[in-house]
Amino acid sequence: MDAEESRRAQTAGESEMASVVDRNIAALLARKKAEEKAKGWQERVADTITGFTGSMTFVYLHAVLFGLWIATNLGWLPEVPRFDPSFVVLAMAASVEAIFLSTFILISQNRMQAIADRRAELGLHVSLLAEHEVTRLIELVTAIADRMDLEQSRNPELQELVKDVKPEKVLDRMSEVEEKNVLPE
Repeated sequence: MDAEESRRAQTAGESEMASVVDRNIAALLARKKAEEKAKGWQERVADTITGFTGSMTFVYLHAVLFGLWIATNLGWLPEVPRFDPSFVVLAMAASVEAIFLSTFILISQNRMQAIADRRAELGLHVSLLAEHEVTRLIELVTAIADRMDLEQSRNPELQELVKDVKPEKVLDRMSEVEEKNVLPE
């Protein structure tokens, strides 16, 4: 194969890969849009409030509001009458605001965690499917190598690789290793 044919083959391979990547991106974006549409109004409100309170606009707004409140009630603005000289109302308002903000943040975090859990499960399922497919390919290649009487087909590692991975056994093994690392020797 000359350089030009090699370049064309590489370009064709990249083009096929790009279409697969584009298809996957489109599927993920469509799913994200569908999930956004499926959100209830309460989740939308919580996300909107959480988004705003996590912005610098919110910080600046509070700095100005609290600054004016404090300046007014310390008497630094004589044209404005003092309305909370002991700052009790300010403390109460800040406490109530903190309660509501933390609740909205927790609501948003719970939803984001549920999405992250679903994505992790999807990743696990895809990995298990890929492992299963690779195992079948190893079986096929080993059978071809046997048929061609190649010595590599008798490699003991191949016999181990042909076995299906049992997720529960992997999880059990992970637990064993974690326990050994956590417990003192």
